[in-house]
Amino acid sequence: MRYKIFKGDAMKKPLVFTVLALISMMFVIGCATKQVSKCTAPGDTPQNHYVVGMEALEQFKFDVAQAKFERAIYCDENYSPAYGGLAIVHAYKTSQQKDPDYSSVDRRKAIEYVDKAEKLAVTPEEKFACYLSVIRVNIFMDGENWVKKTEDTYKTAKDVKIDESKLLYYQSTDALDYFMGLAWLRAHEFQKARNSFTAVLNARKDGKWQGFADRAWKKTDRVQRATAGITIGDIGKRIAVQDVITRGDLAVLLVAEFKIDKLFENWISVSHASKKPEFTPSDIAVYPFKEEVITVIKWKVRGLELKYDESAKAYLFKPMDIVNRGEMSLVLEDILIKATGDEKIASAYFGHDKSPFPDIRPTSPLYNAVMNVTTRGIMEGETSGEFMPNRSVSGEEAILAVRVLKQKINVK
Repeated sequence: MRYKIFKGDAMKKPLVFTVLALISMMFVIGCATKQVSKCTAPGDTPQNHYVVGMEALEQFKFDVAQAKFERAIYCDENYSPAYGGLAIVHAYKTSQQKDPDYSSVDRRKAIEYVDKAEKLAVTPEEKFACYLSVIRVNIFMDGENWVKKTEDTYKTAKDVKIDESKLLYYQSTDALDYFMGLAWLRAHEFQKARNSFTAVLNARKDGKWQGFADRAWKKTDRVQRATAGITIGDIGKRIAVQDVITRGDLAVLLVAEFKIDKLFENWISVSHASKKPEFTPSDIAVYPFKEEVITVIKWKVRGLELKYDESAKAYLFKPMDIVNRGEMSLVLEDILIKATGDEKIASAYFGHDKSPFPDIRPTSPLYNAVMNVTTRGIMEGETSGEFMPNRSVSGEEAILAVRVLKQKINVK
């Protein structure tokens, strides 16, 4: 019996070895297949795509950034930094979405990508990039205790020992203080924001983040001045920190801070002030600041008139359209005329042969408004000498302009 067992085993061994050999070959082939890179062209690497994507974020080209991060993941599905980049993209989209359903989808994706970036981060540099993506996501997205969570992430990132030469995009740890400064600015913690930006400026003379920090420090100073004595609470502070403002934002600012309804009642006539707008455009039916927009429409504020929309075949307010400096000058001039009752302001600069601004001709429909607001110090030209009418208006710029206008016409 023992012999048979031994014999039987001996007869089976070649078969066992053959099966094992086949399995081993299949495993090797399978592994070899996975190791074959899908991206073989020069420069077609996850690292290159990631860096280009991050640079696109700097320029607010979020669609380009998303495409580059997705390509990086296609090249290497375990490349952690690319997932962090995608998280930032979707966090930004969350901040831009006004529809709560769409916003919740992007919010969920941002959180999922951050989690994946953290799980896949292997090197200290990848972990550092992951922590930075968390801070940047929090700058765009609201959440419970987001400030405390961002602080904790910042402290954790500070303890990571990294080789700066291996930080493909961020290049130095200065980026950590810079983005934490932006988080403080968004939280309206202005002194903490200043301290963070100052830390970047003091870290070294020249570097990737010194220029960014200098501009952010100056912005913080302007925002702090703009919000000093602000009367509209959180709404005003929210507008103040925005890099751009919308027509809806400006309507809120004019009604809540400038109180144009009361102002025009006093300066024009009670009977005229009590009238209602001719009609309410359909695109503000569910807008959260509908009443403020209706007030602006009622007074027919120049620069914030209704716009005819070809696709809708109707006049709309378009509250989400960005306000540029040319439009802002028209708004401020119109309020100046209505508040003072001085119609001569509307033609004060007609007939000029030469403009002080190379980008605004005397024949431009903006010229009179631009001259009225700049000569009174309500708005300023750029350091280049141009007015730049097509540049978007920032939140603090709008608030400071409105505040100066109030002082010019002695509005209490």
